[in-house]
Amino acid sequence: MWRGKASGRCVLALLSLWLCVQSVPISLDKPKVAVPEEKLEPPQSTDTGLHYDRYLREVVDFLEKDTYFRDKLHNANMEDIKKGKLSKELDFVSHHVRTKLDELKRQELSRLRMLIKAKQDIQGGNGMTLDHQVLLKQFEHLNHTNPHTFEVEDLDRLIKSASSDLENFDKERHEEFKKYEMMKEHERRERLKTMDEEHRKKEEAHYEEMKKKHAEHPKVHHPGSQDQLKEVWEESDGLDPDDFDPRTFFKLHDSNGDGYFDENELEALFTKSLEKVYNPTHEEDDMMEMEEERLRMREHVMNEVDTNKDRLVSLDEFMVATRQKGFTETDDWETLDQNPLYTEEELKQFEEHLANEENNLKEKASDLQKQKEELERQQEQLNAQKMQLQLIRERL
Repeated sequence: MWRGKASGRCVLALLSLWLCVQSVPISLDKPKVAVPEEKLEPPQSTDTGLHYDRYLREVVDFLEKDTYFRDKLHNANMEDIKKGKLSKELDFVSHHVRTKLDELKRQELSRLRMLIKAKQDIQGGNGMTLDHQVLLKQFEHLNHTNPHTFEVEDLDRLIKSASSDLENFDKERHEEFKKYEMMKEHERRERLKTMDEEHRKKEEAHYEEMKKKHAEHPKVHHPGSQDQLKEVWEESDGLDPDDFDPRTFFKLHDSNGDGYFDENELEALFTKSLEKVYNPTHEEDDMMEMEEERLRMREHVMNEVDTNKDRLVSLDEFMVATRQKGFTETDDWETLDQNPLYTEEELKQFEEHLANEENNLKEKASDLQKQKEELERQQEQLNAQKMQLQLIRERL
């Protein structure tokens, strides 16, 4: 369905284009002792989950090697990059880089064509037809009408596709999880239909008992709040909660030392909170729900703290957030079991869709069976004709 591990979360690899070279986080604490400026490396690019992730990262890596392009990107803002305003600067990069980009594009087109061919072979063998709109979407991140050279339009398409796809990535994961939950409920209800009255009552009672047991968990602090971070500081870091210091906390949990919390690093901060609600050894706890809870927590913190919407939290953004009124919020976090994911009407529509799909599959299976029987009949006729010809030859 989607990648289960936190390390598989999508990070905006496009940010590698926005080079934060030697950027200095601004301290709002006004320390008494002057602290030397920290030279930070650009944020590290991790797997985005996009089907063209490798191509995206390789293009980024080579563009970063060109001094002219690197300087232009360093002076640009994220909005300019997303809108493709810097794509025209590609005309001024070195010949060596352009040559390598040409090669990368040809390799990517070759990969896509092999993928499409494999899909055609598989679906053709199953008697299924390909959706051409879906196929065309596979090529949106490059100009496939020019298969030989990497041009301004290719960079423009790559940037815009990555921006759009990554912004919709979490939304798609939420939809997939919703379908997962509806399927789980659908299957539960279908099982009940197969039971007699006595077993059905026992199953319903067990279901209600598991729901109640799952809901009985300790208080979960609001993600990103002072209480939640102090809990990590004390239980994970082994430090005195009275000595909690946001700047030190940030540096302790900036695992790659790049001066930013990426989505992986943020989600790691919620582990203690999630352990209060989910235990893999407990029947009542679903680990798929835990990952959805983790995603919700990360989105909440990003919405509150990531002011420039680059899908990274800088030290400066983090420090500003710790001075906001909401940082000391003590309200409990509402977990998934307190927020219904779907209505009965949505479940009904989902089940109708499943029924239609099942009917379509049955019809296709029936058609295939008829085709098989027709082929067998034709083969029998051919065999009979061969036998007759053989008899005629023997008489002659």
